[in-house]
Amino acid sequence: MDGKGRATDNAHIERFFRTIKYERIYLEHPETGHDLHQVCDWFIHYYNERRGHSAIGDYPPELVYRKVA
Repeated sequence: MDGKGRATDNAHIERFFRTIKYERIYLEHPETGHDLHQVCDWFIHYYNERRGHSAIGDYPPELVYRKVA
């Protein structure tokens, strides 16, 4: 739980949850928990390995991480 006045602590994960819901889950309408797991698994890999992020020059995070590591 966040302390008083710490509303921005979860901003990044909340934005990710919004993104996964609007870009994948709401479009796919998974029927079962297994289907939902597959949709989420696919999207997380896509999000980290192929999807460009504007904050890092429209590169996927994995590419940026590999350049730094």
